[in-house]
Amino acid sequence: MTGGSAIEEPRAEPAADPSTDTLDVTVVVPVQSEEAEVREVVEALGAELDREGRSWELIFVFDGVTGPAYGAARELRRERPGQVKSITFKNPFGESVCLSAAFERARGRMIVTSPQYVQVDPVELRRMLQAIEDGADFVTPWRSPRVDPWLNRLQSASFNLIIRQVVRMHFHDLNCYFRVIRREVLEDVAIYGDMYRFLPVIAYRQGYRVVEVKVRHLKEWGKAGFFGLGVYVRRFLDVLAVMFLSKFTLKPLRFFGTVGGIFSLVGFGLCFYVAFEKFAFDVGAAARPALLFGVMLFVLGVQIIGFGLVGEIIIFTQARHLKEYRIERVYDRDPEGG
Repeated sequence: MTGGSAIEEPRAEPAADPSTDTLDVTVVVPVQSEEAEVREVVEALGAELDREGRSWELIFVFDGVTGPAYGAARELRRERPGQVKSITFKNPFGESVCLSAAFERARGRMIVTSPQYVQVDPVELRRMLQAIEDGADFVTPWRSPRVDPWLNRLQSASFNLIIRQVVRMHFHDLNCYFRVIRREVLEDVAIYGDMYRFLPVIAYRQGYRVVEVKVRHLKEWGKAGFFGLGVYVRRFLDVLAVMFLSKFTLKPLRFFGTVGGIFSLVGFGLCFYVAFEKFAFDVGAAARPALLFGVMLFVLGVQIIGFGLVGEIIIFTQARHLKEYRIERVYDRDPEGG
């Protein structure tokens, strides 16, 4: 046995069975900073849930983080045994993995996702939970008015405006993760990569009722001002991914066919122009950049269309396993007739 101080090694809990010992609410908090307001989040959200008379649990997911936040969570587990829990990763994997790991062990009928600090007035949780009880499947917040710097607000507003134009939905604040989700939604919607940001969009496209609720914004963590070039590139790629997932998942040939058709048409036009000059004005065509570029575009366009055809074949063969709709209710008799 080697010397040194003992380190507490958390044991992985088995995945929860929601059919047994079900609670009203499970709060999931991804922790990505040593300075996370662990105790403040538990006391603020827990107090509101207690006032509502709801049974609840809170799961912290430490995304490769230790330090003061981890120590505070350990104290809370001792103070609230069975109600406050922790999941730890040795390396950071991102919010999507944190949410997935917590959901597998959650016992709540409703899942609340919260930042690692008290971002929104906890009182707003009552209205969001009530929206679920009134029939919503997914409640997403709209921080209004915003309290972060004006440049951050401008960038956020621009991002959300682009998303609204792309997906044709009226969401105003996809960057806020203080959400309430019915458990059945997360059983159907896959969470991966940075798609946690667009969960309301994906849930809406799968037929769930998504409601947006205005909430009081208290404070904001994070960088103020312009972000790095890589952040903007990733956001642009995220928008493309959402556009494809929301419009072309079951119709890939429409997307690839359109892109490939444009490439092929431009390439054919360049080749036709070079051929016209050759026969009309006896201009040499050999080794002309326009000809080579036109051939390259035409071939690339044909290949892209081929990708779309392969996607259509996959969709056709798997169609019986795919479901683009969600049935809200089935009536087998006239309710007025008893």
